[in-house]
Amino acid sequence: MGQNVLKELLEGNKRFADETNEFPRLNKDRRLEGMNGQNPKAIVIGCADSRVPPELIFDQGLGDLFVLRVAGNIVDEAIIGSIEYAVDHLKTPLIMVLSHTNCGAVGAAISTSVEEAPGSIGSLVEAIQPAIENVRGREGDFQDNATRENARLVAESLKSEGTIIKKAYESNNLEIVSAYYDIETGIVSVL
Repeated sequence: MGQNVLKELLEGNKRFADETNEFPRLNKDRRLEGMNGQNPKAIVIGCADSRVPPELIFDQGLGDLFVLRVAGNIVDEAIIGSIEYAVDHLKTPLIMVLSHTNCGAVGAAISTSVEEAPGSIGSLVEAIQPAIENVRGREGDFQDNATRENARLVAESLKSEGTIIKKAYESNNLEIVSAYYDIETGIVSVL
């Protein structure tokens, strides 16, 4: 089921990139359907970046996506709890960790140490550090490599996070993928 949903999201993204958006299910009928509850087809853990709205880049409508957005598309206990709610109560079959070009959170994590980061930004920097260390010395653009690696690591960690997510994943009721959105082309690619 998760693969079918992934295919549908990527088809929506193609419409977005081609500027043939359908803007589906954005009407009063769909809004009123939501009064009876929700049944999102996918959970998207995306960056808080204002240039990366999942509902738009996947050409989805009201109630289609359960979106969690935080700088650097990282996860913490509150995000895990939200994911578990969607997996357990809403039976959502797909989690996508969505990264993107020019991620400011990854850029900050590259250029700032945890100790130097102002306010609570250090918690973001700290969460992204493993991805940075994993790609050090790899060919290609350092920030781009770290951004992709961060999404991959977050998706991989979710496979064993929390009892609800882990159980759903191990019983093949949940697909978990990482993806990368290119702001210039509008295209999302699965990593």
